[in-house]
Amino acid sequence: MTNATVLHIDAFSTTPGKGNPAGVVLNGGQWTDKQMQEIARKVGFNETAFVLPTSKADFGIRYFTPGHENDLCGHATMGTIFALYREGKLTKQSFTIDTKAGVLPIQTREENGSLVITMQHAAPAFQAFSGSKKELAEVIGLKEEDLHDELPIVYGSTGIWTLIVPVKSINSFSSMIPHTEAFPEVLKEMPHMSIHPICFETRDEECMLHSRHFSSPFSGTIEDPVTGTASGVMGAYYKTYVEPELPLPATLIMEQGHEIDKDGKVYVHIEERDEQMAISISGTAVYVKDLTVDL
Repeated sequence: MTNATVLHIDAFSTTPGKGNPAGVVLNGGQWTDKQMQEIARKVGFNETAFVLPTSKADFGIRYFTPGHENDLCGHATMGTIFALYREGKLTKQSFTIDTKAGVLPIQTREENGSLVITMQHAAPAFQAFSGSKKELAEVIGLKEEDLHDELPIVYGSTGIWTLIVPVKSINSFSSMIPHTEAFPEVLKEMPHMSIHPICFETRDEECMLHSRHFSSPFSGTIEDPVTGTASGVMGAYYKTYVEPELPLPATLIMEQGHEIDKDGKVYVHIEERDEQMAISISGTAVYVKDLTVDL
């Protein structure tokens, strides 16, 4: 039997026990794919990240849910960069990471005693949802009339896909109950997708959008407390469908996790580069403890 050391880092918060927990394995290169998947399953967080050597960037990172590998994960990236910083492995403030979503730039800075991490996302993409709004509402424990009347329901990606579902009122969020096993029957275009309800009422007046994130049934988890990649999609969605004339550059603050007492904030930066929208996110993180996983 051998042991893997996993760092428990909470992302998008500076308070242990808040934000989104991520597992980070700094010696990812010594584990096989099967072992990485097993480590992630035993840790049980929404994502566990593995740092690997790469010739394409400064660091390679792979991301595993308890059920499968993902191309990219925002909160686990934040957790990984914080873990590298804490271990003294960051020698510069700007560097790159090699992920299955591409090579992405990272910037860090210290602010008010915390490390602020900014990660570039992949180019935004959207695809229409053509399924039943009634059935979609039901699989997250709502009624069709709870959904927004005017804004579109779309699959969106800034590195990983999710379904953006605009909801009228923040009051609906506390009553949401995901019937995860039924997601594939409703999400016919992309049956492996997660569902990300959003609304424009917020608990904190500095925030622009409030959300929850319900995991794909194939991931082995139910809900992601504060979701970095989906927050990037939310920023792109806002600029595309809500306020197309939004002056750029712009930063939108997203809040998530209140309903499960894991609240945190994600700062989404929207710019125009080469006549295309560019999305990045910023956040903080905090070390919680070391975990030991037996293999």
